[in-house]
Amino acid sequence: MFFSIVIPTYNRLPILEKCLLALEHQHLSDRSQISGYEVVVVDDGSTDGTVDWLKAHQADILPHVCWFCQDHQGPAVARNLGVEKAQGDTIIFIDSDLVVTEQFLQSHAEALIQAQKTLGNDKVFTYGRVINTCNFDQPTREPFKVTDFSAAYFATGNVAISRHWLEQAGLFDTRFQLYGWEDLELGVRLKQLGLTLVKCPAAVGYHWHPAFSLKQIPKLIDQEIQRGRMGVLFYRKHPTWEVRMMIQMTWLHRLLWGILSLGGMLNERTLAPLLQWLIDRGKPQLALEVARIFLNWYNVQGVYAAYAEMQRTSPL
Repeated sequence: MFFSIVIPTYNRLPILEKCLLALEHQHLSDRSQISGYEVVVVDDGSTDGTVDWLKAHQADILPHVCWFCQDHQGPAVARNLGVEKAQGDTIIFIDSDLVVTEQFLQSHAEALIQAQKTLGNDKVFTYGRVINTCNFDQPTREPFKVTDFSAAYFATGNVAISRHWLEQAGLFDTRFQLYGWEDLELGVRLKQLGLTLVKCPAAVGYHWHPAFSLKQIPKLIDQEIQRGRMGVLFYRKHPTWEVRMMIQMTWLHRLLWGILSLGGMLNERTLAPLLQWLIDRGKPQLALEVARIFLNWYNVQGVYAAYAEMQRTSPL
């Protein structure tokens, strides 16, 4: 088993350094079935010196790393390029703001091998644990929280899968160039091939993000609108009730977030004093959860706006 860890990155150099250094310090057991591994970084047009840093440090501290560059086209295109260039028979996808433990690769390998023995085939992939943290200096100190639980079937924050299943499914749809859904859409196609998800909580990755502040709100709103547009593309490819639920394109979601946001009256302007009050008292995560009231409303509005546009231009 040879692992290729595929990592798309865009202007995340400070946390990318921690991500790559953690992957260089993996503890493999003496009887490990991992014959080797590489780290395939795809720079998606960064302007923060990422490539210069990779060039300067490959020889001394990044011996497992190789990198490739592309114009800014989004993570779907970047991951496809990473798989194309990868040498491994098994692909691990993580994000460039994820810091893993020393047992990360060994844990994925053991879980894959055990699942293949149990099932009698290799139609399986492992999904590691992702713990969100805003502790940049010591991200691995963060405990697992209820809000870290994920019910996703296939998400590229921390997943290991045999390369040939990705290729058989057709890799990522590169039409997903805005924020969101390209990994879950691929997951639908993998599920259609009959692959089994195996949770692997021992393969832990700590997903770093800066503590929530009001200045992040415009970007978060834009991401929700983009996610709505990409959600409609997701639904167009897979017009099922399950996908409608995932992308929040149901009367239930419209009613829920409409009520909670008072029809949009509770928004980034009216809630700003409360959010800042929570932040000032050291509760940025709680402030973010409150902000999700209007962020989800923007998402639902974006979904229905994109769906109406699609119906006008190219009806299902």
